[in-house]
Amino acid sequence: MKYYIIAGEASGDLHGSNLIKALFKKDTDAQIRCWGGDLMQKAGGELAKHYKSMAFMGFLEVLKNIHTIFKNIRFCKDDITKFNPDVIIFIDFSGFNLRIAKWAKTMKFKTNYYISPQIWASRESRIHKIKRDIDKMYVILPFEKEFYSKHNYPTKFVGHPLLDAIENTEFIDEKEIRSKYNLHPDKPIIALLPGSRRQEVQKMLSLMLSVTVDFPDYQFVIAGAPSLDDDFYMHFLKQNTVGFVSNETYSLLKCSHAALVTSGTATLETALFNVPQVVCYKGNWISYQIAKRIITLNFISLVNLIMDKEVVRELIQDQLNIKNLTLELQEIVEGEKRNQILSDYEILQEKLGGPGASKKTAASIVENA
Repeated sequence: MKYYIIAGEASGDLHGSNLIKALFKKDTDAQIRCWGGDLMQKAGGELAKHYKSMAFMGFLEVLKNIHTIFKNIRFCKDDITKFNPDVIIFIDFSGFNLRIAKWAKTMKFKTNYYISPQIWASRESRIHKIKRDIDKMYVILPFEKEFYSKHNYPTKFVGHPLLDAIENTEFIDEKEIRSKYNLHPDKPIIALLPGSRRQEVQKMLSLMLSVTVDFPDYQFVIAGAPSLDDDFYMHFLKQNTVGFVSNETYSLLKCSHAALVTSGTATLETALFNVPQVVCYKGNWISYQIAKRIITLNFISLVNLIMDKEVVRELIQDQLNIKNLTLELQEIVEGEKRNQILSDYEILQEKLGGPGASKKTAASIVENA
């Protein structure tokens, strides 16, 4: 069968690549064309568009690039028509994907969604579009199935694909990673995960680096994202005490003592490696004011959302300053709060349902296509 997959950012590329591998195992004659990145292409997908050309963050950034976005939408529709797939699989990236899904249904294509749009966080009214345009929804968070059930929309809970991603990773051990990247041989590592989009990294990394002088006994290390070139990070590395690891975040987390993490999927990844963290977020002022009025959640990190309580501290907008960041980091590098976080992480992993999300989703897609 022919499958057309659309992912629009680094995390979608990761999960899309594992889904592609699972699809090939289930359907050995599969033809797969995709929007994604290097990982999806390496897994065997024929790449139609790279996500690096679509990673626009925040309301203002989207408005500034609206011409490019509409151009991408037109290209996507034409490309799907030419490929004529048996099923279209959307991965997250809701602003773009829901537009394509509406068109796809009018063209009689079968539509599946893997990794739900976060309509439980904002604009819940989008449920009407999903019920109209999506034939099958595969959810990855334990509370999402219940959320959709209250709207009389059946979904399939497959577990979180990060568990698959971690299980499939080939790690570099701690001694090797310290040697490869010229890190201190003994100091405990504090990982800095500033995000994957250029705008957010520029904003977040300067703040994260501002606390390094207060922790001379630790080795701070920036995790470089695959969506950004290594050269982009170089002007942040003027301090000799700061290390840099390129596109090996999981190996870095595996040997980290604590972390400062920009809100997003990385908060859950950090938790799955049992690394205590402080969650950071500071957006464009106008974008933040708009988001604050439409987002209905008590928390922004996946860790706290899944646990339905504050497991890790979230420093948001004005709360994210050098004083607070220093105090919160001190709390998690040692002491009782660190121990409590690690205890809560054990419960979190139980809630996620174990590995196998890619395999379960691929099997269901092939069987129902």
